[in-house]
Amino acid sequence: MKKILMLTTGGTIASAPGAEGLSPRGSEEILSHLGSGFSGCEVTVREIFTLDSTNIQPEEWKVIASAIYEGFGAFDGIVVTHGTDTMAYTASMLCFMLENPPVPVVLTGSQVPISHPLTDAVSNLRCAFAMAESGRPGVFVAFDRKIILGCRAVKVRTTGFDAFESVNCPPAGVINATGLCLRDDVLLHPAGTPRLDTSIDTGVFLLKLTPCTNPAILDMLIDSGIRGIVIEAFGAGGVQFIRRDFVSRLQRAAREKIPVVVCSQCLYEASELSIYQVGQKALEQGAIQGYDMTSEAAVTKLMWALGRTDDVDEIRRLFARSLAGEVYVPAAKK
Repeated sequence: MKKILMLTTGGTIASAPGAEGLSPRGSEEILSHLGSGFSGCEVTVREIFTLDSTNIQPEEWKVIASAIYEGFGAFDGIVVTHGTDTMAYTASMLCFMLENPPVPVVLTGSQVPISHPLTDAVSNLRCAFAMAESGRPGVFVAFDRKIILGCRAVKVRTTGFDAFESVNCPPAGVINATGLCLRDDVLLHPAGTPRLDTSIDTGVFLLKLTPCTNPAILDMLIDSGIRGIVIEAFGAGGVQFIRRDFVSRLQRAAREKIPVVVCSQCLYEASELSIYQVGQKALEQGAIQGYDMTSEAAVTKLMWALGRTDDVDEIRRLFARSLAGEVYVPAAKK
């Protein structure tokens, strides 16, 4: 019988209505509705937080990562229940904080509280437990019968049960009439010694460009002591330089040794700054390519990288490698 650790953090899955709307309760809210659906494994439950995921921040990421790491030696798999709103950020950061996880770590939640008769919580939990029992190591999100690499999951719907998609990467698995079907070409194969490193630098800002964004915002960020910037640029990575000149501000960031990662605002497909003049000018000023990373992965990876080094060239090298399946780097760029 597999031993599974379930860590609870609150979220919609454990919420109940109150005077101020839905708010999370403790792990007993989940346990009281599970019934006998998980009798095929031995489950240990530990409550970490009782928080709406809007309030789960970098300080909580460290606690979650440490609790998971402590469970590696005693359990065959770990399930983390979490609110959906920031689950993609937590899952992405766990991919970097937990190096070479020896067991499956599966985040899940729901769009409707588990106490509601039409909840999606029980189905999502069953899928998460199936993945946790699979023996395939890594960090995943289980939602709506899909298993997604933690650093590829993005919440794309506010109320639909198919709230998460695997962006720029096929799902690592699906659950259908034949059971849990996994893709070996997507799954990772960690072989090293498990390692926990929660050293991160939270001084990272995500900026989405619009045609009228004032480039002085970069000056403001630099003057405020920001440590790193992720820019959601246009299309394949375009950054404007006529009238509202962001390129000259990128030059200042380079002088100040502040890494700037440029991704695309487009949810799907990769950015490639070398295609257009508006991207090449950004590259000339030291911009780091984000390629096909999600914004969540780019932000958390930059926090993680800055926790290790302030050498921009070393950070550039880290972003040119896939550490947890978070990016596909073209062969010519490696």
